[in-house]
This record gives sequence, structure tokens and C-alpha cells, in this order.
Amino acid sequence: MAIGKLAPIANRVTTAVAGALPSATVKNRKINRAISWIGKKISSPQNRLILGVTALMSQPFIDLHNRKVDEDTRKVSAARTVAKIIAGTTTGVLIRYGCIKAIDYCSMLPEQISKSTRFPKLRSLFTPSSNITAFLKDLSHYKKALGTIVSLAVMVVTNFLIDAPLTKYLTNKFIDKNNLNKNIPNPQSNTPILAHKEKTVKEASNA
Repeated sequence: MAIGKLAPIANRVTTAVAGALPSATVKNRKINRAISWIGKKISSPQNRLILGVTALMSQPFIDLHNRKVDEDTRKVSAARTVAKIIAGTTTGVLIRYGCIKAIDYCSMLPEQISKSTRFPKLRSLFTPSSNITAFLKDLSHYKKALGTIVSLAVMVVTNFLIDAPLTKYLTNKFIDKNNLNKNIPNPQSNTPILAHKEKTVKEASNA
């Protein structure tokens, strides 16, 4: 479908999203300054990074102190948790940042578009078409919000294509590094238990 045909649909959707954003008035100056700083400096990529760092500093330790399973299972469970956090945080931050940048590229105001602008229809694809002056003050917030919405749709796909394989790869690396996949001798037959790794990972998943 041509960009020209997509533009009216994109304009209706983005204008509806922007119009639905709530507004509020805060009279306290300190709170206003704090909100202003957070709004300018912190968006969804930074929020995802903060959540990831917080999870990395807490969840693995919970797994390591789970007394319901043996020591090897605790270590594998912690390794799997760390892998999930690293994979999810990395892809989450990068995809959110990329989507916000893409929306920013496609949200140029009409007065900013000149004859020398390349792909003018694409550059204004997500620019609100009605009452544009009402959005001028908070257009950056609009771009961040729309970029976050688009990134959530993208991550529905990347969770299967990137996150899951990356989590599995990192988990195996962490397990190998901690020598948790070594063959454990069977005291009754003196033969190695080759399925020790698979069994431990299964127990960690069920823990």
C-alpha cells in the first residue's frame, strides 16, 4: 500500500491517541520541576532499563536462597533468571529507543518540510493533522508515547524471535561457566549421569 494511502489512517490513529492523553495541573513548584525533569530525561527506554537493573539486583538472590530445591538447581534457576533479565532488558531498551526515533523521523511538522526534504510524505506520516498547534507544546511526549505503543507491538514478535533464543543461549553460557553441566558420577554404577544438566534445568524451571 502506498504511503499516501496510509497517511490518512495514520493521522486519524495518532490524533486520537494524542487527544486521549490525560492532562493535569500541579501547583507545587518542586513537584513541577521534578515532573518536568522526568518528562524530559526519562522515557520508556530508560524506564525499562531501570526495571531491568532493579530486577537484576533482586531476583537472582531470591532464586539462590530457595531452600525448596538443591544447590545446583538454585544456581541454574538464578542463571536462567539473569539470562531472562539481560535478554529482556537489552531488547526492550533497544526496541523502544528505535521505535521512538522512527516515530520522531516520521512526525515532522508541515512548516519544517521544504522542497529539499527527502520523502516528505513519510516524514509527516505520524504528524497529527488536526489542531496541530494544540500539540506543539507536548509533541515530544506524543512521539515518545506513540513510539512506546509501536514498540509494544514489535516486541510481541521479537519476544519469540530474539528474547527466547537469547535467553536460552545466555542460560547455557552461565551454566557452562559455573560447571553445572559436568557429568556427575553415579555412586551405584560408577557411570556418568549424562542427563544431569537437563534434569537440573527442568527442576529450575519448575521451581
